Amino acid sequence: MRRKAQGALEYLFMIAAVLVLVLYATRVVLNGTKNIEKSVGNYTEQVRKQILENL
Repeated sequence: MRRKAQGALEYLFMIAAVLVLVLYATRVVLNGTKNIEKSVGNYTEQVRKQILENL
């Protein structure tokens, strides 16, 4: 019975490790998306100002 409990515990640790990696990857992707959104927003603001100045 003890061997089954050890195997189940190892399985739970593997699942926990995978969840940590997934959460970290999700965080990296979301931060990258935020940075891209800011960059595009700043760029469009600059282009809009230049277009209005050239009218």
